[in-house]
Amino acid sequence: MAVDLNTSLPHSARIYDFLLGGKDNFDADRKAAAEIVKQSPSLPISMRANRDYLARAGRFLADDLGIRQFLDIGAGLPTSPNLHEVVQGVDPDSRVVYVDNDPIVLVHARALLTSSSHGSIAYLDADLRDTAAVLSAPLDFSRPIAITLVAILQFITDDQEAYRIVDALLDRLAPGSALAISTVTAHNEQAVLGAKAYTARGIPARPRTDDEVRRLFRGLDLVDPGVALVSRWRPDGPAPDDFHVQMSGGVAVKR
Repeated sequence: MAVDLNTSLPHSARIYDFLLGGKDNFDADRKAAAEIVKQSPSLPISMRANRDYLARAGRFLADDLGIRQFLDIGAGLPTSPNLHEVVQGVDPDSRVVYVDNDPIVLVHARALLTSSSHGSIAYLDADLRDTAAVLSAPLDFSRPIAITLVAILQFITDDQEAYRIVDALLDRLAPGSALAISTVTAHNEQAVLGAKAYTARGIPARPRTDDEVRRLFRGLDLVDPGVALVSRWRPDGPAPDDFHVQMSGGVAVKR
């Protein structure tokens, strides 16, 4: 099946890829990234800190909480370490379903699935807003599932829509399931300017305060340290200076 990559318009996943040093991006993405970085020079450092957070959260979910099913929504382009690499390092039988709706992600997902020998990775072509489609993922919803919404909710700029999405996803999950979030913080001036730069290039983005992020977890039990800059969430080594980190997040468990 042919895939229309629509390379004339910048896309958040491809901008992210470019700023992390990837090669799966196009001229429109690179130009948009250059303009955004003018407003937010530490964005590449922040993106790497966010990727490191995903790895630590994944290990916590698999190792500390014992979860073996993962639904990574807004997965974006493969960037090491990928979630399946982390959680399958804890248990090779862990099941990971990646969800995205960007055609270039689909191209890479096909290659990823082809290279998987044990069938424990799947890809779902779906939009985050279409929660019914997301929840059609091939997972056992009678058992705990970890949902990761990493660097995606800033693109859901309306709070009520964000609550609707999170509530619909959590409603299907069994007790003992978990939710991991990271999103652009409103407590960093560069993050605010960066979000404005994304919006000016046709990719609406909204920073959130820590209190606004906590409300996304309402009804769940936040694990220590609660909502924090991603670099401060259970660090396992030296972290970037707070000035350079533009994302906050946390992990919570469903009772």
